[in-house]
Amino acid sequence: MSLLVVGLSHRTAPVSVLERAALPEGARAKLLQDTVACEPATEAAVLATCNRIELYADVDKFHAGVAELTTLLAQHSSAGLDELTPHLYVHYEDRAVHHLLSVACGLDSMVVGEGQILGQIKDALALGQQQHTAGRLLNDLFQQALRVGKRAHSETGIDRAGQSLVTFGLSQLAPATGPLDGRSALVVGAGSMSSLAAATLARAGVRELAIANRTVERAQRLARALADQHPGLSTRALTIADVPDAVSQADLVVSCTGATGLVLTADDLRTAVARRTGEGPLAVLDLAMPRDVDSAAHQLGGLHFADIESLAAASADAPMAADVDQVRAIVSQEVAAFGAAQRAARITPTVVALRAMAADVVAGELSRLDGRLPDLDDKQRAEITQTVRRVVDKLLHAPTVRVKQLAGEPGGAGYADALRELFDLDPQAVAAVSRADTRPPTRVAQNRIEAGNE
Repeated sequence: MSLLVVGLSHRTAPVSVLERAALPEGARAKLLQDTVACEPATEAAVLATCNRIELYADVDKFHAGVAELTTLLAQHSSAGLDELTPHLYVHYEDRAVHHLLSVACGLDSMVVGEGQILGQIKDALALGQQQHTAGRLLNDLFQQALRVGKRAHSETGIDRAGQSLVTFGLSQLAPATGPLDGRSALVVGAGSMSSLAAATLARAGVRELAIANRTVERAQRLARALADQHPGLSTRALTIADVPDAVSQADLVVSCTGATGLVLTADDLRTAVARRTGEGPLAVLDLAMPRDVDSAAHQLGGLHFADIESLAAASADAPMAADVDQVRAIVSQEVAAFGAAQRAARITPTVVALRAMAADVVAGELSRLDGRLPDLDDKQRAEITQTVRRVVDKLLHAPTVRVKQLAGEPGGAGYADALRELFDLDPQAVAAVSRADTRPPTRVAQNRIEAGNE
């Protein structure tokens, strides 16, 4: 089986396409189940953020896998296949590993070096585990990505190169908002991005913070938590229906919900600007995908507006830190290590089957010895048994250790076949060892294993 990723991001697709390709949370679970149900794939994970949608799979056929994953992405989004295809990228095997590790380190983010992507990768892995679609390969890969991302942030200065998308967006609006100390703000949504925005605004010293959410209890919990952490901060929770009126009372609005339609229309904003009594223009930051705020806001007077599209354009001109090169070197090292570990792991069932066959040979010979020398006492029999087993272990030790080393090198995939051929190992015995791995296979993979044994 081989790793394949098909996806699109802010680097390959305009925001209008990303918006239509966005996957609500419920759609992600269905996409995973449909992916492992198709013939080429046995594992699947989906990484969906405000600026990327990527489908990872363990496939047995490259071309069929690309065709199937592309079709599934189109079927589960609002973008048609013809619209989606020109913007897709495909990575396979080591290139797919390199891509995810680069993403985890923030090298492929809209804001280079941002660390929020690690939480999103963790969520993608958790969803795959919850849906039983992340098996041995994708569990190993995503856990490695999380480790490498943390390593990049701890061993380099990549944090100096980037900010979170929230802080970057706020920095783009800073000329309009000025210092946030003492200002009033409205955050629409109570998910991870909205919570980060609310916490960032609280640390920046806003005086009043309103949080609106479709489930008002979540808004209340977030409001209480921030009020406890920042004693001078006045917070209140609102419903989504309260948002249009609340906008006119705010100096800054940050919106990031999972809504499929607009939360704020151009008319809502035009009315809010007319009703405002605060000083200076209203600033609005839309971090949602698909968008929460009508893009016509860019043309409204009395309003400064930033969204994913304008942030993408601004980030293209952001300076790169020298630490980026160091992170790229870490990624290259870790890709090589992951590949070596995976190649070495593939030969382990063959080595285990070889040792099992040797143990059976030893047991058979000792049984025959018992028949020929029935007068041996227990001490003599134990000494002979230990000696024979020690001889076999010593004969097998060096070649099995060496074959694992060789299998971990590029081009080492053939060593398992060579072992099976040289020692005439039963392929079914090797397959049985593979199935006995302590890490559970995905539900679909297990069904295929069972079907193959009927």
